[in-house]
Amino acid sequence: MKDKVRNYMDKWQMLQSEDCVIVGVSGGADSICLLLLLSQLQRTIGFRMVAVHVNHGLRGLDADADEAYVKKFCEKLGVICEIYSADVELISKKRKQSTEEAGREVRREFFEKTMKKYGGTKIALAHHQNDSAETFFINLARGTGIRGLGGIAPVNGNVIRPLLCLKREEIETYLKQEGISYCTDDTNYGDEYTRNRIRNHTIPYLQEQVNQRVVEHMNETMEQIRQVQGFLDEQVQRYWERSVVAVESGHLISEEAYLKIPEAIKPLLIRRVLTTVSGKEKDLESVHVRQLQELFQKQVGRKTDLPYQMEGRRVYEGILVCVKENYSKQILEEVIFDIHDKEGNFHIGKKQIFCRVTDEYVEKSHTKLFNCDIIKNNISIRTRRQGDYITIHEDGRTQKLKSYFINEKIPQEKRDEILLVADGSHVLWIVGYRTNPVYEVKTNTKRVLAIQIDEGDHYGREN
Repeated sequence: MKDKVRNYMDKWQMLQSEDCVIVGVSGGADSICLLLLLSQLQRTIGFRMVAVHVNHGLRGLDADADEAYVKKFCEKLGVICEIYSADVELISKKRKQSTEEAGREVRREFFEKTMKKYGGTKIALAHHQNDSAETFFINLARGTGIRGLGGIAPVNGNVIRPLLCLKREEIETYLKQEGISYCTDDTNYGDEYTRNRIRNHTIPYLQEQVNQRVVEHMNETMEQIRQVQGFLDEQVQRYWERSVVAVESGHLISEEAYLKIPEAIKPLLIRRVLTTVSGKEKDLESVHVRQLQELFQKQVGRKTDLPYQMEGRRVYEGILVCVKENYSKQILEEVIFDIHDKEGNFHIGKKQIFCRVTDEYVEKSHTKLFNCDIIKNNISIRTRRQGDYITIHEDGRTQKLKSYFINEKIPQEKRDEILLVADGSHVLWIVGYRTNPVYEVKTNTKRVLAIQIDEGDHYGREN
């Protein structure tokens, strides 16, 4: 058993002599076996080790008994043991999570805390082949794609799983041979949770009716899938660099580039966009990938709701995926500059606006100059309104502002945020885009309106 685990750890380069490994120990057969084997391997490899036990406060006296057992077992092995307690049920309600999900997050938080305390480099968890097979079925049913069918990875960042080379039966047999007792969680035998139903019914049925070695064969296949996934990840990265752009509100998938991507890569790239924007992988399913793919066939402005408060929007350039809050429209106040005043200083949001009327025709960086002699009204600095238009050519041709935005392929979600400098409904300056040629300063201009808008970004700098 020890040699089998050691060879598996070496294959995946899990631990080195300089490592300090944080071992999650619940007290069950799996984690007790992991702790025992690592304590034996420690003598030959030379890494440091700290055990972590988390009392979730869900099983009353049984949980207290598990905690006491883990503490005593660690003392017997001479392993440092950190004990933590948490009211997971209360935490799950506050975070609006299932108790399972909240429990996982709480454990991870305590693992990270212990790593900081002891200078930990790795976290060792006791997942085995049966756990990976259960995960496969869960992901298959949820439609999580190829990555989900790879089961549980032996190494994921700083998390290692040395027992993924063992089946549950091997673990229990080994502990029996060694005369090592362990704690039993009665909730594992009920059918309340999906994983339990797969563990108690699906896998036993396949073992009895199809193949006794189904778990082993599934894990062999999952390893092959993970290898294929590694290759696909390289391809996704290649096309990601060509087709996906990070923008302030999220990530934009370019339609032009997307259409050139091989069909097998398209859903994988979209899934990566979803995980990148949300920062999560759980509950992102094939149906959400299809929703975004279908958006490419819809009109600009259409959108679809996605998990984790995300949404996909059809824009001119392609598909924009963002968190909904980033799409909240900015309602900007209007400021008025009386052209009979010599100067004015205003603020709209983070933007600082300087207006000055002068008889000097002096070009300055970050400043736009306009012919004040022909301005009919006081100057309005605001966002768009119905009826706004701009003269686009010196011959007098005009264009509705809406048409200008469409022709320039300015995303719909940005249009309500763009500042305008307007003479009534006649736009002098679409800030950040273009000015109106009608209001250009001429050699015979007597009064010049100078406007500078500063924000620390592109406004007033190039256009």
